[in-house]
Amino acid sequence: MKSCSYWMIIPITVSVLAAVGFIVVYELALVNKKICRIDSFEKKRMCKLRPPFISVAGDSPPESCIFSQIMNMTAFLVTIIGVLRYSQLKVKVRQPWLNILGLISTFLSSFGMTLVANFQLSNNTVTHNVGALITIGFAILTCWIQTSLTFEVKMNKEARFLGIIRFLLSAVITLTFIVYLVLAAQRSYFSSAKTQWALALCVLFYLGTFALDFRYYDFEVLAREKYPRKFELRQKATDVSVSIR
Repeated sequence: MKSCSYWMIIPITVSVLAAVGFIVVYELALVNKKICRIDSFEKKRMCKLRPPFISVAGDSPPESCIFSQIMNMTAFLVTIIGVLRYSQLKVKVRQPWLNILGLISTFLSSFGMTLVANFQLSNNTVTHNVGALITIGFAILTCWIQTSLTFEVKMNKEARFLGIIRFLLSAVITLTFIVYLVLAAQRSYFSSAKTQWALALCVLFYLGTFALDFRYYDFEVLAREKYPRKFELRQKATDVSVSIR
């Protein structure tokens, strides 16, 4: 039996870290009476606080400090996952453009996370909402691209099963996002908040599935420093490459 690679810890860390972080932010917002409970909407007694959207829960200190840190760390780790996945498939995929598109889509989704993290909803609503749309829009695109690549490459014996799981998750994520937009447009805030939480958790679960792709792979980053000739101006150039075993 092969021993699992330590690189599989990264996807698991992203899923657990973000999920726990969001829950901590939500619970703190409840304690400080800034949002309603996600299950408190009833016809007989309607909560008068703000609806429990993830961004609303992390809109003001001290919750916003934790929310920003979690989102920035998640964006960084997702970027690493994107680079590792691209490197893993680079020599195996028949359609290089699809692999490149998956990498770019991951980068853009991570960039959207940083906008969401650093521009709170009440301080800069437009930038925050644009960042949210970039994040989820390119996250959905990434999910479908990686699902397609999973079926194409078939890197291990569980590839077909993993591809089916990713296909179902991609479909659920896409459908949930559409439902969220419809409910938000109808000003059904509590229902749309629940949908937003379901959407976020499904995306995090999808990220966690990359642990199965990385478990038997070893990634090595090699850095070489080149020096110019003796009488030329001193310059340094670094050549970084990733090798996969």
